[in-house]
Amino acid sequence: MRIGIDDTDSPRGMCTTYLGAVLGKRLARAGIAVREARLVRLNPNVAWKTRGNAAVCLIADGSPEKAFRLACNTVRELADLAHEHTHPGVVVSEGDLPSWFYRKAVQEFCTLDEAREIIDQAGALSRGYKQKRGLIGATAAACSDFDDPTYEILAYRNPSSWGTPRFVERESLFFADVHTYPHTWDTVDRENDLVVCVPHTPDPVLFGIRGERPGWVALAREEVVSERPSLEQVWTTNQGTDAHLIPAQAPDLREGCSYLLAGTVASAPVTHRGGHVSLELMCRDSPLTCMAYEPTRQFRDVVRALLPGDRVRVAGSYKQGSINLEKLQVISAPPVRLSRPPVCGRCGKRMTSAGKGKGYKCRRCGGRGTEPEILDVERRVVPGWYEVPPSARRHLARPLCRGVRQDLLSLVPDP
Repeated sequence: MRIGIDDTDSPRGMCTTYLGAVLGKRLARAGIAVREARLVRLNPNVAWKTRGNAAVCLIADGSPEKAFRLACNTVRELADLAHEHTHPGVVVSEGDLPSWFYRKAVQEFCTLDEAREIIDQAGALSRGYKQKRGLIGATAAACSDFDDPTYEILAYRNPSSWGTPRFVERESLFFADVHTYPHTWDTVDRENDLVVCVPHTPDPVLFGIRGERPGWVALAREEVVSERPSLEQVWTTNQGTDAHLIPAQAPDLREGCSYLLAGTVASAPVTHRGGHVSLELMCRDSPLTCMAYEPTRQFRDVVRALLPGDRVRVAGSYKQGSINLEKLQVISAPPVRLSRPPVCGRCGKRMTSAGKGKGYKCRRCGGRGTEPEILDVERRVVPGWYEVPPSARRHLARPLCRGVRQDLLSLVPDP
C-alpha cells in the first residue's frame, strides 16, 4: 500500500518529512513493514507552499485500515493545525494510482476535485483537515513514480530543541563534501563559503545530505559532527532531477510552470538596482525576458557576459512575465571582432582615418594604408553549461555534477 501525507507544516514550524519519519517508526512497531520512504517535491511555484513544497509517501505492507488510523492520529498529534495556512491530507491506497497526477503536480497545478476523483476511483482511504488542500499533495505523493531517484538522509532534532540555535560543526560539513562530492551535492557552497544543508527555520530538521545513492549519503553523514539527533531517515526523492522542467519550443508559457527553452540573445544584459540582471531573448521571433536575481551571485557574471547574437538554452520558472534562471547553456558565443586603424609600416605610429572611403594616413610621416587591423577579442564565456550556486539552487533543479538530461535537450532544438 501507499500512504501519502501533505501540508502538515507551517512557516512557524513542523515538517511533513519529520511527521512521515515518525509515522514510519510507529507503523513498524505496529507490525506494518515500511519498504520505502519517499520525499516528493512538487511544483516549487505553488503560491501556498511552505518552504520546499514537499509531500511524503510511505510504501508499506500490512493493514490499510490500521495504517490509515495511525497516520490520521499522527497528523492530529503533530501537524500545526492551529495555523491558518495548514490544511493536511492523508491518503492510503492499496490499488495502482495514475502517475500522470504526480507529474502534473510537479510541473503544473492540480485541483482538489481531481485528487478526490483519483481517490474515489482507487477506492482509497482518505481524510482532509480544515480546507483539505493537503489531499492534493498527499494524492500526488501516493501516485509518485521516480524514473531517476536520488536520496537524502535527514537528521531531526529533539523536540525540546526546536526553535533554538542548531549545532552542526561547519568544518565537518566541508570535510563531508570533499570526501563524497560529486556523489553528494548541495551540502556546502564552496565558491561562496556557505553551509547549505542546515536550515535556518524553526522546524525539526537538523541537517540533510543529498546524493545519488543511499551509501553515499550515509558516508557523508558519518563525517558530520552535530548535536545528537532524535531521529534519522533516508528518503528516496525526486530532488536534483529537473522533473519540474517542461521542454518548450516557443514562449507560450504558463505562469508558475518551469521550462527549458532555446533562444538568441537580443540585446545586451542590463544590471538593475539591487544587482538583479535581466536578459532579453528572441525565441521563435517572440521576445522573452530572463532574470538572474542577486542571490544567484556569480552566476550573474555569466549572464552579463552574453552578447547579442549568442545562442543559448535557459531553464527556470516562468513568473510575472519572465524566466527566473536556474541554469543556462551557451550554445555559441562567437568571438567579438573589432577593427581599428593599422600601424604605420614606416614609423610604427598608429594611423588615423583619412576620410570616408580614403583609407588611413600617418600623421607623423605621411604614410598611407588601406586595410584596417582586425582583432578577435576573447569572450568571458565559452560554450557550455552554467548553473546558480548551491546556496541558490532549488530542490528539484538537477546540479551539473549529475550531467544534463538528454531527453529534455532533444525536445528543445538549437535556436
